[in-house]
Amino acid sequence: MSSIAPFYGGKSILITGATGFLGKVLMEKLFRTSPNLKVIYVLVRTKAGQTLQQRVVQILNSKLFEKVKEVCPNVHEKIRAIYADLNHNDLAISKEDMEELLSCTNVVFHCAATVRFDDPLRRAMQLNVAATQKLLHMASQMPKLEAFIHISTAFSNCNLKHIDEVIYPCPVEPKKIIDSMEWLDDTIIDEITPKLIGDRPNTYTYTKALGEMVMQQEGGNLNIAIVRPSIVGATWQEPFPGWVDNINGPNGLIIATGKGFLRALRASPMAVVDLIPVDTVVNLTLAVGWYTAVHRPKSTLIYHCTSGNLNPCYWGKMGFQILATFEKVPFEKAFRRPHTDLTGNTIVTQYRNAVSHWAPAIIYDFYLWLTGRKPRMTKLINRLLRTISMLEYFINGSWEWSTRNTEMLMSKLSPEDQRVFNFDVRQLNWLEYIENYILGVKKYLLKEDMAGVPGAKQHLKRLRNIHYLFNTALFLLTWRLLLARSQAARNVWFLIVSFCHKFLSYFRASSMLKV
Repeated sequence: MSSIAPFYGGKSILITGATGFLGKVLMEKLFRTSPNLKVIYVLVRTKAGQTLQQRVVQILNSKLFEKVKEVCPNVHEKIRAIYADLNHNDLAISKEDMEELLSCTNVVFHCAATVRFDDPLRRAMQLNVAATQKLLHMASQMPKLEAFIHISTAFSNCNLKHIDEVIYPCPVEPKKIIDSMEWLDDTIIDEITPKLIGDRPNTYTYTKALGEMVMQQEGGNLNIAIVRPSIVGATWQEPFPGWVDNINGPNGLIIATGKGFLRALRASPMAVVDLIPVDTVVNLTLAVGWYTAVHRPKSTLIYHCTSGNLNPCYWGKMGFQILATFEKVPFEKAFRRPHTDLTGNTIVTQYRNAVSHWAPAIIYDFYLWLTGRKPRMTKLINRLLRTISMLEYFINGSWEWSTRNTEMLMSKLSPEDQRVFNFDVRQLNWLEYIENYILGVKKYLLKEDMAGVPGAKQHLKRLRNIHYLFNTALFLLTWRLLLARSQAARNVWFLIVSFCHKFLSYFRASSMLKV
């Protein structure tokens, strides 16, 4: 029998980041497997003129929650939206809401974070470190709290090649950096940022590492655990395959490839893509919440949620399957036919960027300018290449993550819990998953109907014909210029023409003899 689902029954649960990708899937799984839970508190800000409740209703009306409404018809009544802003020192929670949270909360899932790699250090510190500190202070005042689960990242210590399930210290104490953010101006912060982050690639990984240190130093006597997922992708199985709702990380690369914008990527075909489905992360997170509350480990346990060690997927294999899927279900209104070359050579990558990215963009923008429209393609390509440059560290990196705690937890689950809360990535079929991933991007992210597939295929055929026509014209033009300038080129041309003439004459004579 299941132990995890009944554990969350009757519980009051606080989720930060519930409007984000991971938070939505976590909330959906909780309602679907434990429909008798008491309430889920979600910290939300007003956005684009929408009230808190309107944002919650928008989430619940998405396809992701269709199954939830069948098993938990009163799901609207079980979500309590509370206004909060993690950018504020006091989180901007009202006194009445704070009293309710402190007196009622049983489990906290802290999923909120900024995942932007290029965020200034001040903003990243506020969202990923200071907000974590404030939530821990809140949790220490919750008499009914049973577990506090913090979602970090497997790349928080990406400056190491082998990463254990431990919290690694940073050279500077988080408290000192938090305090300095209050009085240093932005110019000074920008100047010292490279020195602070050291050999980490960006402020995101650095502040997530600091957030873990805060958990360790200020957790007090709380039951705390940390989950470290790698690159989070679309759903694998639940509530249905391929669901995704944002363009972050691999989703943006898939769209850029399917639309024909991304033509070259600096990556070795044998490099590992440490991708992990979002429902796998959620299943592990819920299992960790149960284990932390029920078994109360003596120390803070860290759980790696990665695939590279247990069931690796390689860039070459992934790229082949992506292009094969685009042949069957192409995206609509593609700029060029989907095709991406992988290379580990920087010089070759720069050449491919010039020939395959910038040159077509400039030509297309010139066409737009001639027809009286605003050029936009060069700007789009530059933005795409900037994004890829920020991802290249992770695309070309290689890490080994220890998974002892994750495997230990798996052994503690009953057969039913191993089925319902499956986080065994060894069972994942990558080819099937990638195909469902692309279908999910097409249907749920781009909002493209499958009825438009025949038209999209015809569009790709036209793009192929234009490609062949352009290359032929370019070849003839180049050859004509060579003929005008080089006697050797003219000699080769006459030799080819003479050979073709003799071949055709021989073929004609043979045909007449047969007749």
